[in-house]
Amino acid sequence: MIHTADTVLPIAAEPIADGAVLVHDGRIAAVGTAAELTAAHPGTPVRPWRGILTPGLVNAHAHLQYTEYQDLAAEPTTFGPWITEVSKRRLTYDDAMWARSALAGRRAMLRTGTTAVADIVTEPAALPAAAGLPGISYLEIVICDDQRWADTHRKRLLDALDSAPADRAVGVSPHALYTLSTGVVQASIAVARERGLRLHPHLAETLDEERFVRDGNGPLAEFAKRGGCAYDLIGTGSGLRPVALLDKLGGLGPDTHIAHGVHCDAADRALLRERGVTVAVCVRSNAVLTAGEPPLADYLRENSPLALGTDSLASSPSLDLLAEATAARELARRQGYTEPDLDRRLITAATRGGATAMGRTDIGTLTVGSRADLAVFEVPRTADPYRALLDFGAGRCVATMLAGSIEFQAGT
Repeated sequence: MIHTADTVLPIAAEPIADGAVLVHDGRIAAVGTAAELTAAHPGTPVRPWRGILTPGLVNAHAHLQYTEYQDLAAEPTTFGPWITEVSKRRLTYDDAMWARSALAGRRAMLRTGTTAVADIVTEPAALPAAAGLPGISYLEIVICDDQRWADTHRKRLLDALDSAPADRAVGVSPHALYTLSTGVVQASIAVARERGLRLHPHLAETLDEERFVRDGNGPLAEFAKRGGCAYDLIGTGSGLRPVALLDKLGGLGPDTHIAHGVHCDAADRALLRERGVTVAVCVRSNAVLTAGEPPLADYLRENSPLALGTDSLASSPSLDLLAEATAARELARRQGYTEPDLDRRLITAATRGGATAMGRTDIGTLTVGSRADLAVFEVPRTADPYRALLDFGAGRCVATMLAGSIEFQAGT
């Protein structure tokens, strides 16, 4: 099948006006102009699309299982009350409900052009929802001190890893430095590395996190005490900032990408770059939780590896990654980033950046040999397709394909 479009956006190469992509056996066999590909492959069926054809978008941080919690994101709140409400509501969900919620998230992503996701999975019942999608399901360890790890959580993690669907890659997510003892952080990292799995923690999201990690007190210390968690940082802290502590615990490396990176100073950012860590920024979620604003302009100026994530519908208005990219553009501009490459770099972060975060080279670009995961956005034809996607693309996906098979088509 040859798919043609007003513009083809390979990401790894310059945009192609009146472009085309040849798909064979679920892979990209050729990329070029429509005239070139139809002439070189006479008799091959042609599917014309209006708008811009891109690689499927890559969401570098989400929690599909919380899709039904969207009312929690209706109004700005703060992290403490929000996490308390999430914790309460979790107790009302059974396995069937988790599976249903995660499947709803999968459908929402496909309808908006996302074909790959770094999905945090707390309840194993939600894991099959992402089966068949490229990306990684990161099995999460959360609310766990040394005793709970020894009693139940270690076995629970190992069982979930061993029973994961064969058609879905898995990794490990030590949730955060304020929901785990440092011993559990190290132990879960060891499990991942022994199995050759990737890591995806939350890091430097709020100032309360910074206070807890450095000083061992504040609202997150009180939250842990109420939950009966005997974290070693309570009351003492580490004297370090979150990025420095996770590095000391062995958690930073090219096999890791972090979510948020909101409160990262110049030294933090330099350390992340030195370790080869991609940052998945989630600017709309940070706004809903009044967590602060990631230093996006600095990340861009310093050429930090960058990806975009929506987070979950419990803290974000949608799972539309182009809406996230548009919000990121507004933030970067407010922070003083004025370079003309902004639109291109954000679309790259929403595609190849997410792929890089998960160690994938076969998604996120339209290159020969890559998976034929494609998205089409019906937007006005302009001289700058990157800008057109950010100006008009949110909510305008008309088709999404996985390995060349149409999974979503508007109007059908």
